Amino acid sequence: MLKRVFVAPDPGRVRLRFAARGVLGIGFAVLVSGLAGHTLVGMVTGGLAALLALFTVTDATVRGQAVTTALLPLAGLPVLAAAAELHDQPVARDLTFLAVVGAGVYARRWGPRGHSLGVFAFMTYFVAQFLHATPGRLPELYAALLLSVASAAAVRFGLWCYERRMPPAAVPAPPGGRGLARVTTRQAVQATAGAGFALVVGQVISGERWYWAVGATWWIFVNTTSRGETLVRGFRRVMGTVLGIALGFLVAVPLQGAHLPTAVLLAACVFGIFYSAAVSYTWMMLCVTVLAELLYGLLGVLEPALLAVRLAETAVGAVGAVLAVLLAETAVGAVGAVLAVLLVLPVTTHAITDAWIQRALRCVHSATAEAAARLAGDESADPAQRVAELEQLLARVRLSVAPLVHPLNPLPARKRRARHVLSLLDDCAREVRGLAAVAADPEASHDARLAAACWRVESAVEALTGGNAAITAPTDRPTAMDPALAHLHSLEQALSELAHPLRTASERRMVAAE
Repeated sequence: MLKRVFVAPDPGRVRLRFAARGVLGIGFAVLVSGLAGHTLVGMVTGGLAALLALFTVTDATVRGQAVTTALLPLAGLPVLAAAAELHDQPVARDLTFLAVVGAGVYARRWGPRGHSLGVFAFMTYFVAQFLHATPGRLPELYAALLLSVASAAAVRFGLWCYERRMPPAAVPAPPGGRGLARVTTRQAVQATAGAGFALVVGQVISGERWYWAVGATWWIFVNTTSRGETLVRGFRRVMGTVLGIALGFLVAVPLQGAHLPTAVLLAACVFGIFYSAAVSYTWMMLCVTVLAELLYGLLGVLEPALLAVRLAETAVGAVGAVLAVLLAETAVGAVGAVLAVLLVLPVTTHAITDAWIQRALRCVHSATAEAAARLAGDESADPAQRVAELEQLLARVRLSVAPLVHPLNPLPARKRRARHVLSLLDDCAREVRGLAAVAADPEASHDARLAAACWRVESAVEALTGGNAAITAPTDRPTAMDPALAHLHSLEQALSELAHPLRTASERRMVAAE
């Protein structure tokens, strides 16, 4: 787990820059809120709003990111007002929260912008519960939110907009039966059902911290499309929370809200959230949990004497009631999410995995065709964009396959097959990257054998995606003097080896269906 976070590849140091800019933007937003004379509650609201503005906006272009950031207050301010006005009306407050959950997930049908606005709306309502926002605080909270989003935007698009020097990121839409509309509708129903379960049981556990259960359900559903993905994400969330509580017991409780060391640790947690998000959900949740504990300490509600808890059959000792409730509500939220995906309009892991694998294979073909066209002299051909899209698709394949390769998976044959498929897809991506690099060389020339090799790649992809996985492995081996042909040869080899595990998986599903 440590290796995944700290040794994972970071091309262009994008994750490092993303995390460093997050710390800088949130620190600047909190500073602006403080200079504006806001109270601690206002500064916390501003810091969390800036975190969301910097973390959740993922449009493909800088212009799109700027537009989405400008729209965030339109999604957040009405929700903040509703949460504050309904603070003393539990039934209306809870029903509104569930409506925000459903609407936030449903908004994903409008792509990355809808996803960002939905997350911001949900988290604004969540933060209002976290801070016990009342109508009297609304003017300050409004000002803090607007100032912080503007401050975060100034850092992201003015001071440090490293995306301007990068090609637009490819953001693949999730596959689904009759399109994205149907997928988001199903997810909205699942999320609302899971959140309803979490809300009811969470309030039985704690009448004050129940919202953590709803928050756990929400974040487990984010970026998952099958029941297997949701099960694994729920497990990782609980694991990250348990580890975070243990760490918080060592660092957050002894601080008692001391401002300077707490600020330093908060910055470290923010960096960890941004840096680990793309590679380890467990580590991200550990950082989120410690951050929440530190904020509770600043607000003066982290009291170790209130309750003693035991963490996952280990004798940790006495910790604060907030820590105990946080773990319990997280477990309830995870259970709610799991029940929802198992019982409400379920989608199997295999169905989603197959869809992502097929899209990745088609992207392999597209990237190969673009590279061949570039080698043939077509200056408009750009394999680099297809390579970037392939990386995004492979990330989705890994997320979808995670339940099959998880250590707790009791089916070793499926685990081995899934790992083999992942390894071969990584081989394909490596050869496609190499081919694109050769094509970018102005000295590279077109060879008639390239057309034949690209045609064989196209045929192999069509066979793999069309259900007929009978592919003949290449026999002739190009020399080192033909780098493009060498990459195409290795690509053909990987595609031919993919035939067996994909055919085996398909045959097993056919037998199960019978």
